[in-house]
Amino acid sequence: MAPLLLGSALNPLNSTAIATGLVTIGHAFGTGAAGTAWLVSALYVASAVGQPVTGRLADTLGPRRVLLAGLTLVCAAGLLGTLAPAFGWLVAARALLGLGTSAAYPSAMAMLRAEAARVGREAPRPVLGRLSFASLGSAAAGPALGGLLIATAGWRGLFAFNVPLALAGIVLALRWLPADPVRPKAADGRRERFADPLGLALFAAALTATALFLTDLAHPLWPLPPLIALLTAVLVRWEARHPRPFLDLRSLRGNGALARTYLRHGLAYLTIYCVLYGFTQWLEDAHGYSVLQVGLIMLPMSGAAAVLSLLGARTKGLRAPLVTAAALLTAGATALLFTTGTTPLLALPAVAVLFGISQGLTSTGNQGAVYAQAPADGVGAAAGLQRTSQYLGAMIAAGLIGLSYGPAATDRGLRELATVGMALGLVLLVLTAADRALRARPRSSARSGTGP
Repeated sequence: MAPLLLGSALNPLNSTAIATGLVTIGHAFGTGAAGTAWLVSALYVASAVGQPVTGRLADTLGPRRVLLAGLTLVCAAGLLGTLAPAFGWLVAARALLGLGTSAAYPSAMAMLRAEAARVGREAPRPVLGRLSFASLGSAAAGPALGGLLIATAGWRGLFAFNVPLALAGIVLALRWLPADPVRPKAADGRRERFADPLGLALFAAALTATALFLTDLAHPLWPLPPLIALLTAVLVRWEARHPRPFLDLRSLRGNGALARTYLRHGLAYLTIYCVLYGFTQWLEDAHGYSVLQVGLIMLPMSGAAAVLSLLGARTKGLRAPLVTAAALLTAGATALLFTTGTTPLLALPAVAVLFGISQGLTSTGNQGAVYAQAPADGVGAAAGLQRTSQYLGAMIAAGLIGLSYGPAATDRGLRELATVGMALGLVLLVLTAADRALRARPRSSARSGTGP
């Protein structure tokens, strides 16, 4: 598990560590907030595209090969960012980091499924829970790591730290991970390979256009929605006819449980990201807390998410923790509705903890659902699409925060976000409670191949 956990930690580490260095990088290159925002968007968009791509490659080429290739790309991206002579090189390095770090999670899920099939025993859910813990724990540690790197090595340290970690991951993967099984040949005598570059290009273009539109909903680029609709329509039509599509929409239509898991995961993280970013901005602007104080207030949320990702993995079923997560999201959003600039300090971490508990249960529960519901030969791609739904939630949340707050975070803007969160939480609660696929205890997908 060591190389899998190390690889899975790199994406969230790079996602959050950059937060403490955006101002410093902007000063170094004479770029304002609008420019440095591309450092965040580049990684999110590349990750949203890269997760299902590397998942599909892990299913076809083998998870060990894909993980090693991803770690090699992370190493190269770290060097590129460290030596970058201009700001555009940093954006390129962040995009490469998004692609490289995307390989770890779907490869880990595919490898665990393959190992379960090899030994004839299902991977214990606590083992899956460690992947969630690696992600949530590293995300929580990211800002502190970023501050330490900037203080000791300057902003270039935010890229350089990837090099030794990626090299360590490569060494551990070569030493401990089992070799990829030999893939059977197709009817034409050729081994299966990734064969849908146009589908990938259409998917990437539609996702990038969506991210650009959501960047500033207060001043939307109205030509983009028709373009997004056109790209999506062409993508759906192409994938429906392709013999080996990048997005297997036919299988997804026949697997309603997995499609609902994607929807559930995206809605949950849309609400969580509204709080994670919207609440922190409000604490600084409306409540007047410093960056350090805000970090301390939000620390219990990160800790609760990490701990619950482990505890949630020890439950016997999926429905109870996911229903609890949806109920806590709704309760947390309701509490935010009554939160103002005069709310006592001790009450603020308590509100954040509600979302932290929900995040931990959501991460582990939906991960277990994907593992059980995905077809045995497609768990890597399925895990990648799960993360894509999460990144879409993050993009939509960023747009809603900008629309609600405008130039500065206010009590009114926080109430608007809380109202949206309550509505989303209720919808999520109903969808989760009514999903019959979550009621049965997950069976051994190593033997059945499909789970519940």
